Amino acid sequence: MSENRLVVDAVEDSLDGVQDFIEEKLEAYGCEKKVMLQIRLAVEKIFVNIFSYAYGDETGKAEVLCEIGEEPLSVTIQFLDSGKPFDPLEKEDVDTTGVHFMEAEGGFGIHLVKKTMDAVDYKYEDGKNILTIKKKL
Repeated sequence: MSENRLVVDAVEDSLDGVQDFIEEKLEAYGCEKKVMLQIRLAVEKIFVNIFSYAYGDETGKAEVLCEIGEEPLSVTIQFLDSGKPFDPLEKEDVDTTGVHFMEAEGGFGIHLVKKTMDAVDYKYEDGKNILTIKKKL
């Protein structure tokens, strides 16, 4: 298995291992704390969506790829699952201007991901959901 690839069961108990896997890569490049926290939050929101919705009542696998690029220094993280096709980017952005936006049904997690990452991309390919986030370090 590649040192940039982690495959885990898509369950809540795997979240800490996914976070540790990514943080280890970021710490090796001296990632600043604010950026690390933004990436941590994005990873949590995406992984929670995978284990909550991708496989229904079944337990499937989630694959996480983490690559550090040097020109410019940035991280690209891909999340792959074989669950039902779902493009979170199709969901309309959450209206955060009203006083009740925290009570809105869904969509806030991906809204945070889109606002804090430099790029977010989704595709469904070869029977897999592939969500990619990118952040300059």
